[in-house]
Amino acid sequence: MLKWLDVLKFSNNGNPEPDCRVSKTDEQWKSILTPEAYRITRQKGTEKAHSSDMCTLLDPGRYACVNCETPLFDSEEKFESGTGWPSFNQPIKNNAIAYHKDKGFGMYRIETVCNTCDAHLGHVFQDGPRPSGLRYCINAAAMKKLDTNLRKVTLGGGCFWCTEAIFQQLKGVADVKSGYSGGKVMNPTYREVTSGLTGHAEAIEITYNRDEISFYDLVNIHLMTHDPTTLNKQGADKGTQYRSIIFYRNDEERDASMSAINEVQEAYDEMIVTDLQMFEAFYEAEEYHQGYFNQNPTRAYCKVVIDPKLKKFKEKYTDRLLKDN
Repeated sequence: MLKWLDVLKFSNNGNPEPDCRVSKTDEQWKSILTPEAYRITRQKGTEKAHSSDMCTLLDPGRYACVNCETPLFDSEEKFESGTGWPSFNQPIKNNAIAYHKDKGFGMYRIETVCNTCDAHLGHVFQDGPRPSGLRYCINAAAMKKLDTNLRKVTLGGGCFWCTEAIFQQLKGVADVKSGYSGGKVMNPTYREVTSGLTGHAEAIEITYNRDEISFYDLVNIHLMTHDPTTLNKQGADKGTQYRSIIFYRNDEERDASMSAINEVQEAYDEMIVTDLQMFEAFYEAEEYHQGYFNQNPTRAYCKVVIDPKLKKFKEKYTDRLLKDN
């Protein structure tokens, strides 16, 4: 997740390299873009405020550069800012956007451009909501909405090294990130979270394809792959940061979570104490936590704790595993 200091760093010292570059002549851009899209993206124009219904469109999906179709933003990070332009909390990935200083019109701003084709998109400001505190103010004409069946779910069940390693094995799961959720402290560090004072739980954010696996199935698997009957505790890990929790994003997900808990309860002698909480923000953990088991399979914790869990999981959910597992 980018922070304001990252944005300033990239605007001063360059940007992360994109996966590829797209370059065309002005005449080529004119031939594939509408006059308005060309004016905005190639000539650094700005559309009128409230000129597009994309400002209030919050349906699931992804938004790509209208020039080169590089995915830029996910609707999960979109919010109604009231400014009259589509607003996002953060880009899909750090190298999707490039940043340049803009001192035009007597102002100092940070311009956002597509890092693949240099299309002008808009600007980024420091008045956005959590988790980043940023507001990417983007011209609607600079984007096109992509249909996608990708969704996100955030779950907590003890140490995120374990939960991440399990869900990475599933068919239909596109990505898993380790991080923190459920507390009120913005951009917490691992040390702060382990103190138990931030209110955050160690959690994972799963990006999944709903055509291949459902929210209900993910919650069901979550409840069956950790102990949801122990309050603020998983094995030797104790504290609210290790609590069992499901973060729902709407009433449908809350109801599905409750149904899954009722179904799974029969498998446990003790009462399930998994918390249900409305999702607010997910903060990615430090880089060394990401893919921890895959990066450190011989570490003692991985061999003693994660390996046995994975073995049981694979035996139980053989038909759900990716082919290479």
